[in-house]
Amino acid sequence: MPSIEQLENLLRSDPDDTFVLYGLAQEYAKAGDTDASVAHYDRVIALDPHYHYAYFHKARALDEDGRTDEAVETLRAGLAKAQEAGEAKASNEIAGLLDELT
Repeated sequence: MPSIEQLENLLRSDPDDTFVLYGLAQEYAKAGDTDASVAHYDRVIALDPHYHYAYFHKARALDEDGRTDEAVETLRAGLAKAQEAGEAKASNEIAGLLDELT
């Protein structure tokens, strides 16, 4: 996986690239920077509300930061979008994490 710096450079050329934003969110989460991670997941979701795994991983980051109520809210929103799109795998994974947290 490219570094945060490399991903930030890629993002400069296309600030709305959801793949790069998602990668940045993942890298910030790995680095323990929950706020930056969540901000990038939020940008992904704003640009593409059906980027289902952004909800899942945003919720994981929030939960790991002790923000379980926010994580549950995020999972509920993501589950609705995944079900709306007929994405069974994403729906099952999101629902599974939701069950763990509630």
